[in-house]
Amino acid sequence: MKRSIALGLAGSAVVATTAAGPVAHAEGPAWGPCPEDVSRPYPEMRCAPLDVPLDHDDPDGATVRLTVSKLPARDPAARRGSLLVNPGGPGGPGVAFAGGLSRSLPPEVLAHYDIIGFDTRHTAHSTPITCVDPAAYWKNPLPDPDSPHTRELNWQRADEYADGCAQRAGHYLPHLTTPSNAKDMDRIRQALGEERISFLGYSYGTYLGAVYGELFPQHVDRMVLDSAVNPDISAVWYRNNLSQDVAAQHRLGLYFDWIAQHDHVFHLGTDRAAVSGAWEAILHGLRAQPRGPLGPAEFIGMTFDALYGEHGWTGLAHGFSAMRNHNDDRELVGRVLPKDEAAENSNAIYNAVECADAPWPTRREQWERDSAAIAREHPFAAWYNSWTVAPCASWHAPRRRPLHITGRGLPPVLIFNSEGDVATPYEGALRMHRALPSSVLVTEKGAGGHGVFALGSNAEADRIGVDYLVRGTVPADDVSVPGHPLPDPAKPQPEPKAVRLR
Repeated sequence: MKRSIALGLAGSAVVATTAAGPVAHAEGPAWGPCPEDVSRPYPEMRCAPLDVPLDHDDPDGATVRLTVSKLPARDPAARRGSLLVNPGGPGGPGVAFAGGLSRSLPPEVLAHYDIIGFDTRHTAHSTPITCVDPAAYWKNPLPDPDSPHTRELNWQRADEYADGCAQRAGHYLPHLTTPSNAKDMDRIRQALGEERISFLGYSYGTYLGAVYGELFPQHVDRMVLDSAVNPDISAVWYRNNLSQDVAAQHRLGLYFDWIAQHDHVFHLGTDRAAVSGAWEAILHGLRAQPRGPLGPAEFIGMTFDALYGEHGWTGLAHGFSAMRNHNDDRELVGRVLPKDEAAENSNAIYNAVECADAPWPTRREQWERDSAAIAREHPFAAWYNSWTVAPCASWHAPRRRPLHITGRGLPPVLIFNSEGDVATPYEGALRMHRALPSSVLVTEKGAGGHGVFALGSNAEADRIGVDYLVRGTVPADDVSVPGHPLPDPAKPQPEPKAVRLR
């Protein structure tokens, strides 16, 4: 592994700057208007259908229809190729994400690349699936994730979800894998007429990019992996999910520190212990008596989600304050949003891909033993996070052995990660860096956001990303950049970025 050094001490190495040339292709995508939910906010984007094999080992068999989007390079004379983007998940809607990302990407990137979004198979506009009726299955409040008294009910729900996926989408489940998604990406490359493509993947998208690079290194131009998954065979996906619990506990403490520093705004205490006590008191009260749709599962979930970034910290802390100090639950109850079909589709793909990508424990005893062990030191989200993927214990489809990632044949790759990331803990970035010998790691120090380049309001990280994507230069060694500032709750809060990573 390359050593981490301060940015000011790093030189730059130059990589090949030749644009990825087009390849002969008889007929490209039939670009037209995007679906209304995409075209309304992003009218400049164009979309096209693309049929890919359901089973890539049977290329002449049944097909799945994907939706692909394109935002042409703003400077056609400077265009250097296609940049495929992925928001993670698995199950994040990639077409809508590409539209939102176009509002955040540095102008130089938009000038030089066609931005290509795609909904991965069975996600959003790509032949979507669901596993349950969201109105019935996701009715709030959900069972308490931590209580031994609701454990059997949570296992029943996990089995019901796995059964529902088999009943509603069983024909597709064996092919809902990361290698299938990577092979779909190469079909998109061929349809675009590109010899090589560039890629910007966040979160799960970093694993997708690594798998694509392992399968098709000769077709990779430039690759940015932001908020990196641990690609080790032993970590995908069960151990990766457990590692989130440790990171979440640490990040929660830092959030409580921030609330305490602004006690003049929130009035929840002047140190971490006091704020933690106030939070625990709210949780205890919800266990005794839920407030309409707001129960302990929803309260833990909204807190967990807030740890992905800081744009929601102020509003959620005001909700804590109102509930604790004035018995006013309106802010917190208002944050409980029922899952619609789109959200259920995203959840279905999240489970389907992770369950099929790798082996999972099938004995409840192991799940409970591991969750209890984590919860002893990191109780905040250990059980909550386990129930998210518990359907994998009784999944009704084959489980693959994950691909061994070697990085063989790849050009220079740029990896970003913040030190305190909850969804993709920093250790995962170090592991991804080791797995890809041609990679350079950019660490955002003292920060915990999920998504750094173009999403994290970090000008130095953005400069490094632009230099790589546009000019082909990477730092000569790993670098660290200062973290972005935390919000000041006494000042008006900026609008959050128009994209969200799972």
